[in-house]
Amino acid sequence: MWLVFALATTFIWGLAELFYKKGSHAEEKYGHLKVCVCVGLVMGIHAVFTLLTQDIGYSFTNLIKYMPVSLCYIVSMAFSFFGVRFIEESISDPIENTSGGIVCLMCAILLGDKLSLPAIIAVVLILIGILGVGFLEGKGETDRSKVLGKRMAMVAFAMPFCYAILDALGTFLDIYYLDMATTPLINVSEASIENVANTSYELSFALCALILFIFMKIKGVKFELPKQKDKFLAAICETGGQFTYVYAMSGNGAIAAPIISSVCVVSLLLSRIVLKEKLTSKQYFYIALVIAGIIILGTLDI
Repeated sequence: MWLVFALATTFIWGLAELFYKKGSHAEEKYGHLKVCVCVGLVMGIHAVFTLLTQDIGYSFTNLIKYMPVSLCYIVSMAFSFFGVRFIEESISDPIENTSGGIVCLMCAILLGDKLSLPAIIAVVLILIGILGVGFLEGKGETDRSKVLGKRMAMVAFAMPFCYAILDALGTFLDIYYLDMATTPLINVSEASIENVANTSYELSFALCALILFIFMKIKGVKFELPKQKDKFLAAICETGGQFTYVYAMSGNGAIAAPIISSVCVVSLLLSRIVLKEKLTSKQYFYIALVIAGIIILGTLDI
């Protein structure tokens, strides 16, 4: 069954990226905050469901203790939601998925881990791919500054990188938080620690969503929840993918990881088929290098 869950996670998260893009519009000033509210609402519902149906011995003190990790993930997603208003999903998603490579580098630099030759090759491929995409971003038909202005074009293109860095930092911190020997979380066991961490993250996202909803109401932003279909579909897919991910990784994580790491391939295909995104052959080449590096990194635990 773990293989079914791994494939399901890959497809569901690919769908989430598709709906994030469909629900994001460049002219919608607070669109990224609206997506945050929708995701936070769905995650909050899932967190409450978990607390009511599973005996994980949850202490709300963990909401505070896990907050540094939660904020890394939440802010990174807010950056992603802002960037996807202006950047093609075919470009932003592969860049965002380089967070795994950044984690490898952080572990090597800060924890003294040694990078294997395949890991070095993967990181080099990712760097070449990102540099290539970045170089082409300001050339010819892909010169976004003609439409957005130079400053906004630079800000928009920086968003996937901001996501990757913050998501990597959250993952790096999780190494400490999800280790029973070092975790500051309380009332946890080997069986419950991941559920407790995820519930804390979802509750934090729900709290941030409430704050953002109040902020937009004060600002007089028109925001009718029933009309946010694509945003809610993205939120449901995001949360559903987290659910299947746990079962995929618990079954055979070493093989499930590289399968799930190919989610950007699914996103790329869906963006091309459904959203009709068209990139140049050079862009596809450099994005392929990034994806190849991501998949190589995903196979290293096998």
